[in-house]
Amino acid sequence: MTERTPSTLADLATADAAKGPPVPRRYAGINGIGVWTLYLREVRRFWKVGAQTVAAPVVTTLLYMLVFVVAFEGGRPPLHGTPFAEFVAPGLIMMAMLNNAFANSSSSLIQAKIMGTATDFLTPPLSPLELTIGFTLGAATRGLVVGLVTALCVLPFAQLEIQNLGLILWFGLCASLLMGMVGVLAGLWSEKFDQLSAVQNFVVMPLTFLSGAFYLVERLPEPFATFSRFNPFFYLIDGFRAGFIGQAESNLLIGGAAAGALTVVFAVICWAVFRSGWRLKS
Repeated sequence: MTERTPSTLADLATADAAKGPPVPRRYAGINGIGVWTLYLREVRRFWKVGAQTVAAPVVTTLLYMLVFVVAFEGGRPPLHGTPFAEFVAPGLIMMAMLNNAFANSSSSLIQAKIMGTATDFLTPPLSPLELTIGFTLGAATRGLVVGLVTALCVLPFAQLEIQNLGLILWFGLCASLLMGMVGVLAGLWSEKFDQLSAVQNFVVMPLTFLSGAFYLVERLPEPFATFSRFNPFFYLIDGFRAGFIGQAESNLLIGGAAAGALTVVFAVICWAVFRSGWRLKS
């Protein structure tokens, strides 16, 4: 074995220095392994505490069903010919999906910022687009899982029948993706849990309850009826419900197009925010 002399070691050090600092690995396309890893991280994060993230929202929805359907059985007339239980159940399912998709991404990001673990996803070679995809899909998965479990649990109270599977899938997927990205923005903006709770209590919750989940928007007095028509949650819930009962208050073509457009717009916003490093690198 040839022993390296001090001069040889010095030459190697000089050569390494001439190469410059190490360059991060570059990907011609999507870093599939990185996105998949981030997605699994987000899914396993909420799945480990399933009693809190999945079971608790289902129990809350069942309590709503107990109050609005069982306690007032026979006291609420059909809405557009649909029994009240069948009318309100899809709205409650969508509410659970919206709230849980938002909670997943927002809580993940604010916890990473407060605990100083944001480097876990900033250090790996993940582009802003890949970060957007990973966090959004993880949040959407939680929303869809909660929605599916909730739908199964409300069947004893409401005999739901699928009239249009395409509407259910489209509006359910758009709602989960959209609120996942809203959660990303809320988590990045918030610097403490109080600020995140303010977004949940003063923005998400009012929009959810004023979306026609429990009533017909057309029966609201003004200006609430007009305000509800500008509420994106109204179109998400109305389109989702139409997939079960076959009737809608709004134009489903307009609602479906608006849901898709909003999803794309918020995806671009999330990409731009991750690219700037706002509230993460500054």
